[in-house]
Amino acid sequence: MTHALFGNNFLTMVVLVFIALMLLMEGLYLLWRSHRSQGARQLQQRLQSLQQAAGDPTQINVLRERALSELPTLQRTLARLRSARHMDRLLQQAGSDWSVSRLLLTSAACAVVALMAASQLARLPGLPALAVGAACALLPWFYLRRQRARRLHQIERQLPEALDLVTRALRAGHTFPIGMQMIAQEMRGPIAAEFSLVHDEISFGASLEQALTHLSERVPITDLRYFVVSVLIQRESGGNLTEILSNLSRLIRERLKLLSKVRVLSADGRLSGWIIGLMPFALAGAFNLVNPKFISTLWTDPIGITIVKYMLGLMAVGVLMLRHIVRIRV
Repeated sequence: MTHALFGNNFLTMVVLVFIALMLLMEGLYLLWRSHRSQGARQLQQRLQSLQQAAGDPTQINVLRERALSELPTLQRTLARLRSARHMDRLLQQAGSDWSVSRLLLTSAACAVVALMAASQLARLPGLPALAVGAACALLPWFYLRRQRARRLHQIERQLPEALDLVTRALRAGHTFPIGMQMIAQEMRGPIAAEFSLVHDEISFGASLEQALTHLSERVPITDLRYFVVSVLIQRESGGNLTEILSNLSRLIRERLKLLSKVRVLSADGRLSGWIIGLMPFALAGAFNLVNPKFISTLWTDPIGITIVKYMLGLMAVGVLMLRHIVRIRV
């Protein structure tokens, strides 16, 4: 009798422990799902994208301000700097989830690591080592600007298709905000995320003019500003919006075709500019590996330092001239 009772208690305890473990695993899964799952990350990115810097205080601002730093003290310091808002706008336009403080810390870390490597490993003197550190400090900025240019280029390529989608929605009898929602749902990013913000702002109570103005500020593309101006003028003066958007889409496509032809024709000049600009540094690096004493005269002898200064100045002028020649706006 005692053995049976003990066996029943043990079986009951095993069942309870099993249920407790199952509940613990379920709780851990729900915790992971609410913070680390793909849906949670998408929701977090959506909420982060909805955080926008404060605009005109006289307008309705339905979006939260983006955090410039995770530290409250640094947040208050950066909030008083106008340049910090420009950095934050650069991060938004690049599609990055970094904060301004993280960008500054990354830039400082790159500068310190490059300075130590140049002074300790490469045995460079003080001034060249500082120049290397300053150049490496700009690497995160160059990366962000490249990401920004790539993202804006993608939006520019997607814009004609988005305008065609809005045109079809208007011809089918839908309203203009529904057309914005269709772009957000049926097209891919990054243009889908931007028009999703427009639809969210309108849904949260902002006027169409404010939402489109914020869109043109977030995405500084000339074609997109033409779209915004066209829509706002049509709402004030009237007219056939579907015909306006259809013509605008056709003009944007023709301009992109012409721009592609120009880029192909100017590819030779751009490649020549890259080769001419990088060749002196490549040769200096090769000489430094083969015969360091021969090339070290350029930064140890006063005459060599003067030659390097004039050379860098003339190279900068030449690079700017080549950039101006091959950069053709359409």
